[in-house]
Order: sequence, then C-alpha cells, then structure tokens
Amino acid sequence: MQLTINGEARKLEGERFTVLELLTVQKVESPEMVAVQVNGVFVPRPQYEGWALQENDTVEFLYFMGGGSK
Repeated sequence: MQLTINGEARKLEGERFTVLELLTVQKVESPEMVAVQVNGVFVPRPQYEGWALQENDTVEFLYFMGGGSK
C-alpha cells in the first residue's frame, strides 16, 4: 500500500491497514499522545481500530507537546 505519512511517501507491505494498525507498524511511541489526520480529517480516537486507510491516503501523526509556564 502506498501512503504519504508526515509528508513522506511510503510503500508498506500489505494491502489493508487501519489507523490503529498503522500506528503499530510505524512503531509510533506513546500512541495515546498522538492525534491522527487522514486526508486533512481528524480521526476520532475511538475510530482508529475501524478506520480503513485507502491507497494514496495522506496521513499525519500530530504529537501533543507540553510546555512550561512563566
């Protein structure tokens, strides 16, 4: 399957992936701290397991970052 992940074209072994499977295959650290966009649409976390990716989808992993205060 061909996907664009965080701006980089990638060819993955396999024909079908869900968002949850992609997080696992890509070895995303702390997936509970990652928001996922597919083709510009935020995927609700409860739908990760059932959201099927399509050939040539664009996927963005958006990481939550904490900051300090003054």
